[in-house]
Amino acid sequence: MATNYTNSPLVGYTRLVDKHSGERTHTIDRITPHCVVGQVTAARLGDIFSGTRAVSSNYGIALDGTVGLYVEEKNRSWCSSSNANDQRAITIECASDPKPPYAFKPVVYETLVKLCIDICKRNGKKKLLWFGDKTKSLTYNPKPDEMVLTVHRWFANKSCPGDWLYARMGDLAQKVTAALNEPVAPTPKPTAKCPYAEPKSAVRYGARGNGVKWVQWHLNKAAGEKLNIDGHFGMLTKAAVLSFQRKHRLAADAIVGSKTRAALKKAL
Repeated sequence: MATNYTNSPLVGYTRLVDKHSGERTHTIDRITPHCVVGQVTAARLGDIFSGTRAVSSNYGIALDGTVGLYVEEKNRSWCSSSNANDQRAITIECASDPKPPYAFKPVVYETLVKLCIDICKRNGKKKLLWFGDKTKSLTYNPKPDEMVLTVHRWFANKSCPGDWLYARMGDLAQKVTAALNEPVAPTPKPTAKCPYAEPKSAVRYGARGNGVKWVQWHLNKAAGEKLNIDGHFGMLTKAAVLSFQRKHRLAADAIVGSKTRAALKKAL
């Protein structure tokens, strides 16, 4: 498909395997987490996928939280016993206890949440949905900004992803969706630092010195003026001060006293 696929920057271990079906035939709109049924390392999971079994996943999360990449997102992994599901799903094998309910270590679950957030963001999704119902999930047509959670047990006689994770799928969807819709804080404007000392007393027409340079520097930075910082309070500086005072509803007297200085600093 003519799609610009990317892989997660959270990956800490890469071992690409050839057990996949090539480029996927459906855009990504599902995530299918699995349980490994073993507390494995990222390297061990790579060994499994490189062995004789016809199995793989896009990502794996090791027992220490390391994210492994085994099949690039552009390719369909062999993970869910369903060609239709794996063509459209990012599959994630997660280290788990070897016995039911196949619980995850806290770091593995936390990493799964982060990885799902990243997958959704890079694929333009704002919602991760969990319906808890096989028929509804598999027949639902996601909107362009939606991703749907599916599970392996819907496609084969398996308990995967285990009752531990299955009971938390709603929590997973909620945490990911909340993170995707957090308001982005505006990037703070860098505060410029004036190289000249602020004058202790009022500065007015005809004055000279560093106090005037402080005024000229602030007028250039805060008001967009293009004064020559020469330390001489001449006609151009006077006109710029008057313009600034009028704009900020200060007494338009061309004298830079404490109120005008405070307004100049605040306007930076």
